[in-house]
Amino acid sequence: MKTILVTVPVTDEEEQRIRVITSPKEYALKFKPVHDITEEDVADASIILGHVPAEMLPFAKKLEWLQLSSAGADRYFNADTLPESVILTNAVGAYGLTVSEHMTAFTFSLIRRFPQYSRNQFNHEWKIMGDVKSIQGSTVLVIGMGDIGTAYAKQMRALGAYVIGVRRTRKPMPAVFSEQFTIDQLDEVLPRADVVAMVIPGSDATRKILNSERFALMKDGSYLINVGRGISVDTYALIDALRSGKLAGAALDVTDPEPLPKDSELWDMDNVIITPHAAGNYLLEGTLERVVEILTENLANYLNGRPLRNIVDRDFGY
Repeated sequence: MKTILVTVPVTDEEEQRIRVITSPKEYALKFKPVHDITEEDVADASIILGHVPAEMLPFAKKLEWLQLSSAGADRYFNADTLPESVILTNAVGAYGLTVSEHMTAFTFSLIRRFPQYSRNQFNHEWKIMGDVKSIQGSTVLVIGMGDIGTAYAKQMRALGAYVIGVRRTRKPMPAVFSEQFTIDQLDEVLPRADVVAMVIPGSDATRKILNSERFALMKDGSYLINVGRGISVDTYALIDALRSGKLAGAALDVTDPEPLPKDSELWDMDNVIITPHAAGNYLLEGTLERVVEILTENLANYLNGRPLRNIVDRDFGY
């Protein structure tokens, strides 16, 4: 009998739903939180729903399908970690609300100088920190037009911004964007943006896609937001751009390396906001329920021979 290992936390009702889906099939179910799973659990699994430490996957000789509970999948691209024969799917579609609202909070915080005022509050200083900017009338460039990027674009457009999208290939443009470009046109549009927001996965193709040359192209006094993967930004080039004043500020939910070392200059810059990869996760009520909905839908599809949702292209990271 094959085993399905479920590591995503589920309610009693959701567990019962999974049991109903699998009941007509020859599968044993094992529910264990990530921190409790062993190499033996992974080695015995034919299907895994949720996350497992990537270093355990070489033991998964029986594995047929890994359904992640995250949108990001880059830790699992290595063929030595996860053979090409294993189907890899993610939870794209579950995190649009929580991450996009985190990005919107970042945007307001940067343009209204909240990092500086927070430091002033900590130091008991009553001091005005200078002019601020408005989202209304600004140009926001969103690099990554998936579920999260489109949700953020919708919020920015509702606030009066002109929103430009950049994606890997040309597809029909969501209505919330005013213009759309492909990633090979990035140099053309970077100089137009007041805010550059990055929501792209980590892969060799996206590594240091923002480097010193591209920071030089950006508008003086513009802002950077990154909630995708830290490796897409050259950290040293970012520090130089912030130190020189080329960028007015940056908000980072992801860094390179991650966690950010304690001695990084970014910690002490008063125009930088850092959150510890906290935009997603299950911190916003309802996110976990959306993840489980995707997992159970895909489980029913898999067991009944139907196409799976969210199959990851390992070459591009999503």
